[in-house]
Amino acid sequence: LAIARHLAASGWLRPGRRLAAYLALPEEIDVSPCIAMALRQGCGIWLPRIEAVRSARMSFAPAGGRLRRNVFGIPEPSTPRRLSARWMQFVLVPLVAYDDRGARLGMGGGYYDRALAWRRHRCAWHGPRLVGIAHSTQRVDRIAALTHDVGLDAVITERGITLFPRSARRLPQNTRPSKDPR
Repeated sequence: LAIARHLAASGWLRPGRRLAAYLALPEEIDVSPCIAMALRQGCGIWLPRIEAVRSARMSFAPAGGRLRRNVFGIPEPSTPRRLSARWMQFVLVPLVAYDDRGARLGMGGGYYDRALAWRRHRCAWHGPRLVGIAHSTQRVDRIAALTHDVGLDAVITERGITLFPRSARRLPQNTRPSKDPR
């Protein structure tokens, strides 16, 4: 609830904006209060939908219809209507850990990094604001970012919102190859 209150106070939620959220797994923060808040503000809610498991491709489908379980057992919209992440104004992403540069450690599938890969190569328009949802205790000193990692614009915890300046989000600082053997 504290995260939803911080999101509401941010001024980011306005009528007509598209907010990509997620349906939380047991180990992730439940963003249903954020979704309810965004709906009250007139935002459209979109949820991740896996397009291809082998290539880890994901798009977003409108929330509110029937759900089906994907190959990982995660509920996702069954509608054929989908949009690329580039058409969202905000993308709320779950994470395992984050650092002060906006580097994010996810669950290891790379779906968000692939869906937002084009952001790494843009000079002017960077598309949706990528907002990590975390407990403040998930902050770590440094994450060794890989070449394909996409940095966060902000993180919301129970303590508030942390914005990451674009210069701090320049990832990666590490020179490991993009093929991670994880």
